[in-house]
Amino acid sequence: MRPWALALLFSHLAVVAVGLEARAQSRPPRGSMTARMTCSEAMALVRNEGDVIIAAGSAPERFVSNPGQCSTSEIAELRFAPTRDNPQCPIGYHCREPGFEEWNW
Repeated sequence: MRPWALALLFSHLAVVAVGLEARAQSRPPRGSMTARMTCSEAMALVRNEGDVIIAAGSAPERFVSNPGQCSTSEIAELRFAPTRDNPQCPIGYHCREPGFEEWNW
């Protein structure tokens, strides 16, 4: 393949990648939507989306459907959110970096 064709291909791929990242970051949080949903609806939302940002509490938070969606250096914690029928609905997992004292040395 000619060098200019390769350069054109890579520049196009870079533009597409930046556009996809910007679209993912610009996706608005789902508001305090959990307060209007039933527990099963909120759990289904996270399960079906796999990775969703929901403002369940005071600030938007990323929820994942299973611990395998966290990076290898992160810990998955089961998170609870208030829903219409359950004040402590286990809607999904939150990925976070462990603190120093949590590492298994």
